[in-house]
Amino acid sequence: MEKLPKIAVPVVVAAVLLFILLAKSTVTIDGGEAGVLFKRFGGGVDTETTYGEGFHIVAPWNDMIVYKVRQQSISDRMQVLSVNGLEVNVDGTVWFQPKHDELGKLHQEKGRNYVDNILAPAISAAARSVVGRYTPEQLYSSKRDVIQQEILEEVRNEVKDQYIVVNKVLVRDVTLPSTIKGAIERKLKQEQESLEYEFRLEKAKKEAERQRIDAEGKAAANLILSASLTDKILQEKGIEATLKLAESPNSKVVVVGSGKDGLPIILGNN
Repeated sequence: MEKLPKIAVPVVVAAVLLFILLAKSTVTIDGGEAGVLFKRFGGGVDTETTYGEGFHIVAPWNDMIVYKVRQQSISDRMQVLSVNGLEVNVDGTVWFQPKHDELGKLHQEKGRNYVDNILAPAISAAARSVVGRYTPEQLYSSKRDVIQQEILEEVRNEVKDQYIVVNKVLVRDVTLPSTIKGAIERKLKQEQESLEYEFRLEKAKKEAERQRIDAEGKAAANLILSASLTDKILQEKGIEATLKLAESPNSKVVVVGSGKDGLPIILGNN
C-alpha cells in the first residue's frame, strides 16, 4: 500500500506529458480555412502543401499556421484628388481571398498581415489612379460602374504576383465638397430642363409636320376627286339619289327631266 503513491506519480506525470504531446500534435482546421506547416527542423515553411479542413496530426516541434481562405472583405474611406485637383472622398469595399494552393508562399513572403501590408496599399493606389482620371461631374453622375471596374483591374494588376485573388470592387459612395456638389446639381437640373424643353419643341414640330402632311393629302385627294367628276357622272349620281328618295314613303310626285341639268324633281313631300 505504501508503494502505490510512488508508482502512481510517474504514471500521472506520463499521462500529463502524453496529453500535452497529443494536444501539441493535433490541429483542427475549420470550414473556410486552410493551414500552412512550419517545420522547425525540416526547412521552415512548407510551400508545396496546403492543409485543408479537418483533423491533422503534427509533430509537436512543428507549427500549423491557419488562414481564412473563404471570401473576405476590406472597406475603406479614402481621400483622393480628381483630374482637376479637387478633393473627393471615396467609400469602397473590396472582396478578396488568398490563393489556396499558394498559401505557403503567401505566409513565407508576405506574412499574416498581408491585408494591411499588401492589399490595403494596393487598393489605395488603384483608387487614386482611377479617380484622378475623372472630373467631379463624372464621378458624381454616370461613371460609378466604370470606376468600379477600373479600380478592380488596377488592384488585380497591383497584386497579381502577391498570391491574392481580388473578386470584386464596390464603390458605395463618392462625396464631393458641398460647394462643388451644389454647383453640379444646379448644372444637372438646368441640363434636364433644357432637354425637356427640346423634347417639347421637337414634339410640337412633329405634330405640325403631321398636320401639314395630312392637309396636303386631303387637298390632293380633293383635286383628284374634282378632276374625275364629269357632268355625266354627276347626272348619274343625281339620278341614283333621286330614285332612292322616290322610294321613300314621304315622296309623292317625281317629275323626270325637269330639274337643272335634266335631273328629276321630287314634289309633294310630307
